[in-house]
Amino acid sequence: MDLLIDTLSKFIQIYSLLLIIRVLLTWFPSINWYNQPFAALSQISDPYLNLFRSIIPPLGGIDVSPILAFLLLNVLGGLLSYLSANPLVG
Repeated sequence: MDLLIDTLSKFIQIYSLLLIIRVLLTWFPSINWYNQPFAALSQISDPYLNLFRSIIPPLGGIDVSPILAFLLLNVLGGLLSYLSANPLVG
């Protein structure tokens, strides 16, 4: 069980880093999202971000979906940390 929790925790950390890179790259309008490695980053991050974009569309040209996406990832990461520190006993 510890291996699963550690693996999921590491996945959330890596995915959060990829989302940060994705959000920072949106500040550069000259990036062609159809070229590699940007296309791969977009394919990895956009399905998750689109979940939140369907809940709250961009407001005044500002996309707040990454804030909700990071919030959920942080909650899940905190839950996994709690489970790792306090394992469930039988």
